[in-house]
Amino acid sequence: MLLETRVLILLGVIMTLSLMPSACGADAGSVPLYLSDLEAEVLREMNLARTQPGLYAQVLERRRQYYQGNRFERPGEIALITNEGLSAVDEAIEFLRRVQPLEVLSPSRGMSRTAKDHVQDQGPSGATSHSGTDGSRMVDRFNRYGRWHGKIGENISYGSSDARDVVVQLLVDDGVPSRGHRKNIFDPEFRVAGVACGGHSEYGAMCVTTFASTYDDFPDNP
Repeated sequence: MLLETRVLILLGVIMTLSLMPSACGADAGSVPLYLSDLEAEVLREMNLARTQPGLYAQVLERRRQYYQGNRFERPGEIALITNEGLSAVDEAIEFLRRVQPLEVLSPSRGMSRTAKDHVQDQGPSGATSHSGTDGSRMVDRFNRYGRWHGKIGENISYGSSDARDVVVQLLVDDGVPSRGHRKNIFDPEFRVAGVACGGHSEYGAMCVTTFASTYDDFPDNP
């Protein structure tokens, strides 16, 4: 039987300004009510990778068996045609084996609203960009709900509504020479994060993850 193929698109961007001291976000041990189950799972998966990268390398190792050349196909699922195949996976495994563990990313309400704005804007339009349909940029969205210091970044994945698949895609960073999504997740200067996921008219699903060194919500954030 001929299986339909699909391509997952990943986007990543980062911005750096001079560092200024500020308090970190909320306790990462609790699950904030403003996150959906999927969004909370994406945050947990990122933190698992950051705090136990050697363990997460085993997650990627178990996926190697489903590759045939550039084709990734798990039983009962639609096949995915990748750009680099196993070479990108093996590179990510090697990275995870050697990288030093980092502290968890604490959840931020304002940064999650930043991410949600982009999901709600792009989802219906089917666009794939860090720019909003109104021309807004990542930094504009960050500035809506709080004050950030140090460094900010944004990852966007399209095509998956499974938390582990989302994080694995961003870590492997297939087809992205800079490996910018992986760098965002493992940037030691990032300490707080926001997450928002939703539907996408072209690729079915999208997740936006936002990162900052520090982020202070405006007091009137609901």
